Amino acid sequence: MATRSKTKAKPRATKGMGKKQLAHLEKRLLEERGRVMKELGYYDESFNSSLQASDGDLSSYSFHMADQGTDAMEREKAFLFASQEGRYLWHVNQALRRLYQAPEKFGTCEQCGEEIGFERLDALPHARLCIKCKAKEEDGKRR
Repeated sequence: MATRSKTKAKPRATKGMGKKQLAHLEKRLLEERGRVMKELGYYDESFNSSLQASDGDLSSYSFHMADQGTDAMEREKAFLFASQEGRYLWHVNQALRRLYQAPEKFGTCEQCGEEIGFERLDALPHARLCIKCKAKEEDGKRR
């Protein structure tokens, strides 16, 4: 008669993340989304208020050329920041969409199929690529 070994087999690593980890990442993504929406609201107010001069003039034009240049630069800077936040919001929304549509695949690198790692996702919850693939992507952009 064959005797069975009393040592337990090592549990195989399961693909995907646990429910607690997914819930944590969902919470992080929703917090980021709320923060970005608030920031975009600030930029919207900023755009609207910059159209009125501080003296209540409805004209968006300053009387002095240096003031006009400063105003134009400030409007452009605010627009660039808002544009950057808008792109970030798109990435956060895409991550939420991936999380809700296929929670078992969330946290899997879109290029190599390896797990991204909870630490990376906790720091950057909208990450689509593992660190190796992201480094390759960035190296390709530098050339």
